[in-house]
Amino acid sequence: MTAKGLVKLQDRVAAHYGDMSQRLRQAADYVVAHELDVATHSLRTVSGKAKMAPATFTRLSQALGFSSYEDMRDLCRESVGRQALTFSQRAERLAREHQGDAMPSFFDRQMSASLDNLNQLSGEIDQDMLLQVVETLNGARDVLLFGAFSSTGLVEYFAYLARYFANNWKVAGRMGASLSSAMVGLDETDAVIILTKGPYAKRSILAAKMASASGAYVIVITDKHSCPALEFSSAHFIVPTESPQFFSSYAATLVLIETLVGMLVVRAGEQARIRIEDVETRNRQYGEFWE
Repeated sequence: MTAKGLVKLQDRVAAHYGDMSQRLRQAADYVVAHELDVATHSLRTVSGKAKMAPATFTRLSQALGFSSYEDMRDLCRESVGRQALTFSQRAERLAREHQGDAMPSFFDRQMSASLDNLNQLSGEIDQDMLLQVVETLNGARDVLLFGAFSSTGLVEYFAYLARYFANNWKVAGRMGASLSSAMVGLDETDAVIILTKGPYAKRSILAAKMASASGAYVIVITDKHSCPALEFSSAHFIVPTESPQFFSSYAATLVLIETLVGMLVVRAGEQARIRIEDVETRNRQYGEFWE
């Protein structure tokens, strides 16, 4: 997909991040992290806050495929507008109204952050890319999934759900198995899903690189435009992970996974229903369900 076809600023940055100089990467990081400032302040003010020359941001806008800095600024304005009065802000306001200056409980803070992530995902997800990914996964010969560290459990869950309606999904790297053995034989008829959140596991980046080299359709689900795996992706989703915890939240990522599964079941139609029914029947027949 070309830069002009990308809607979100962070998507444009992700598409070009690998080709940027270190200085442009710093400017890109600043813009993505301070969209409100870019949307509401002049170029001179933004460059002053970032301690970079105005020309750096002008070059950045050109590198991202904008005709001018103002075009990049307009996209930031649209993004900021979509994020106005998020669920978390409503939750925070409710807490103030009923608790005065009291600090919300940790449960409230965690729930607020999760709702904010979901709201942001809903407002920013590329629906065309979502449909394209579903079509590709539905038509793929094989679908290979990989995740490391905290992403391992989510990938296993993804595969567990998929195996209800398809027999061509599998997880790479189980029990320490080599990535190379999983990647052998992949070609353009296959799809590979890489789930990775910062700090990024080296094996996840390697998996994306190997899958791309094989010609497979590589889908990267991550949390930042600067994720190194994006360089090798055919399609990607940048999912918000903000949390009061010391670790990233996977709440929005889980919703994306379950959305993909639901869309795939709908896309597969009667074939999926028959297989799901067969799996359930066998589970009962062999006593895997508690009766």
